[in-house]
Amino acid sequence: MSGQRVFITGASSGIGAALAAQYASQGAVLGLLGRRGDALDRLIASLPHPEQHRAYVVDVRDHAAIAAAARDFLIHAGGIDVVIANAGISVGTLTEFAEDIAVFENIIATNVVATAATFAPFIAAMRAQRTPARLVGIGSVAGIRGLPGAEAYSASKAAVISYCESLRLEMKPYGIKVVTLCPGYIDTPMTKVNPYPMPFLMAPDKFAARAARTIAAGASYAVIPWQMGVVAKALRLLPNAVYDFAFARAPHKPRKAGP
Repeated sequence: MSGQRVFITGASSGIGAALAAQYASQGAVLGLLGRRGDALDRLIASLPHPEQHRAYVVDVRDHAAIAAAARDFLIHAGGIDVVIANAGISVGTLTEFAEDIAVFENIIATNVVATAATFAPFIAAMRAQRTPARLVGIGSVAGIRGLPGAEAYSASKAAVISYCESLRLEMKPYGIKVVTLCPGYIDTPMTKVNPYPMPFLMAPDKFAARAARTIAAGASYAVIPWQMGVVAKALRLLPNAVYDFAFARAPHKPRKAGP
């Protein structure tokens, strides 16, 4: 898999940084986008052949800046093989608090709209290439059933799953694979604030290795680790009354009022 051209958003830390390390170990040329330039610089310095990678300090809500980064990377790398729209935020929200609506909007803008904005500038180049290409959306098991206290996050990840399904059908005639990855609990800064047990907690490097194999295979959908996939399917099949009884008093992710 050496020589791939891979563009990753949310690359400053967590899953994004782990994916960058995984692909760099395979000899890929990377475009790494995130909000923290210092973190991106440290990451690139730690990778094999740092001179061949590009860092883009961009907030994914700035769609014009994403498009500019995509144009630069396409020129730098001479094409594109994999685009991973990994940028995302997860904080607790409660609709009863008016101030949480701005947080809700920010989560949807970052987790959903930015996914489309990340894919959009690469599609024409992918269609023009003769080599297989992948668009990868990051969903979550939280998008399979709504979790209490995570209204915005669950809604955003459910939207990513459905959006990628629609896009997969649209891209099929062009030979472009759309892969939806739904992480379970991955040991990242995002999950460290969770005040509840996290079954099947997985190290980021292990997630990244499995994710890269799934992406290479062109799978349409995968939950990683697979054990969380079994749990998610079981939860999906539960009648609403049973699910509501089991989860109504589940611990909530901490709120963060304000945009």
